[in-house]
Amino acid sequence: MNRLGLYANQLAHHLTITDNRTGKTIEIPISTSRESDFIHSIKLGQLQFQGQPLRVYDPGYMNTICCTSKISYIDGDKGILEYRGISIEELAEKSTFVEVAYLLINGELPSKSQLQEWNEKLRKHTFIHTDASQMMKSFRYDAHPMGMLISTLAAISTFHPEVNPALAGEGIYKNQDIVNKQIYRILGSLPTIASNSFRNRIGREHNMPHENMSYVENFLYMLDKLNEKEYKPHPKITRALEVLFILHAEHELNCSTAFVRHLSSSGVDIYTAIAGAAGALYGPKHGGANEAVLRMLEEIGDLKNIPQFIKDVKDRKKLLMGFGHRVYKNYDPRAKIVKQIAYQVFEITGKESLIEIAIELEKIALSDPYFIQRKLYPNVDFYSGVIYRALGFPTDMFPVLFTIPRVAGWLAHWKEYQNDKENNIVRPRQNYIGPEKRNYIPVEQRKEFPIYLESNKSSRQKRRETATLS
Repeated sequence: MNRLGLYANQLAHHLTITDNRTGKTIEIPISTSRESDFIHSIKLGQLQFQGQPLRVYDPGYMNTICCTSKISYIDGDKGILEYRGISIEELAEKSTFVEVAYLLINGELPSKSQLQEWNEKLRKHTFIHTDASQMMKSFRYDAHPMGMLISTLAAISTFHPEVNPALAGEGIYKNQDIVNKQIYRILGSLPTIASNSFRNRIGREHNMPHENMSYVENFLYMLDKLNEKEYKPHPKITRALEVLFILHAEHELNCSTAFVRHLSSSGVDIYTAIAGAAGALYGPKHGGANEAVLRMLEEIGDLKNIPQFIKDVKDRKKLLMGFGHRVYKNYDPRAKIVKQIAYQVFEITGKESLIEIAIELEKIALSDPYFIQRKLYPNVDFYSGVIYRALGFPTDMFPVLFTIPRVAGWLAHWKEYQNDKENNIVRPRQNYIGPEKRNYIPVEQRKEFPIYLESNKSSRQKRRETATLS
């Protein structure tokens, strides 16, 4: 019996719960899926006490299923990741990012003619409106690329009022032609927006998309072309980045993907929803994780410092970044592939100095009972940051490089959500612990409570406050 006084026992196909506060017994059907068994939590509302229904408290959604999806599957205990039933290992070896995006969004691998048409549709939408390009040039020289990307995505929603549900009507996305058009626009233009963000950061003019290059190759072209008449990225570097894009394209209901569904439940336009998801990805606990790995490796600095670092981790003085995962309790299947890519990149660019520290750190951690017992294995972020560094990307571009492929997964979930019969607006409940009803007190009669109101001040502001003002 738990502290709520509930007795529970699981039978073959239902859960029987007796509430000892009231003596009421209910039976809740147990649904079974490939991933887990579950019950519909709304059924718990049948158990009421003093007029209040029983609810489930789950901060961070640690044990909550909020949707039904066909897009990706993860078995964290076995280290399995599949896109529409196809293993990530097979896709990374045999496929391209554009083909994987088609698979995720449309549910099946394309035929030869479908792939050709899909490529052509995306290629035709690589250009962005000149007003959007001009707006991007107005950002400060030191603006973070991710901030530019998020802002531009949100701004582009104003360029297409005819497909904004708030302006054109809630049913606008029931039209499959309109849904497809937004997918082509966003997926096609994102490398252009991303490359413009990078070019702004280094003080260079934006490059126009190349009409005869592949998706990933074109992105590298727009990033790096200067005044050469013919510029073509190295095919092995293109392939390495392509595989990284495949690995990052989709990962079930992570923070940003869940946010796409959350925002879409309000009926907001897809550009705002994608911008919001990119905002979630911008956070250091999500898209900034590989940057944290680099900082950790730089802090270690030398192979001889690893034993002390491991000791500090065990003593909870340091954090081991790039190990462990909310879902995986085994070796992240993407991490194995990324490690292989690292060596392919180093053959071209030269070995990144931090890789030796990363390899040795992984070796020690995987043989140490402390980490084995806690099921802390390398995740995809552990080596990806080192590869991006070797490829010459500044750390502030890392979340942008994460966003480009993940948009394919976001769009897949958005499209799936449009046809979801359970797509009610998201409205979680809270556990309120604030004051009970009380009266308004006139300002003259109020007691002053010790509430901190200060904010940080610049040296200039402090100097100004010393002046005599009138």
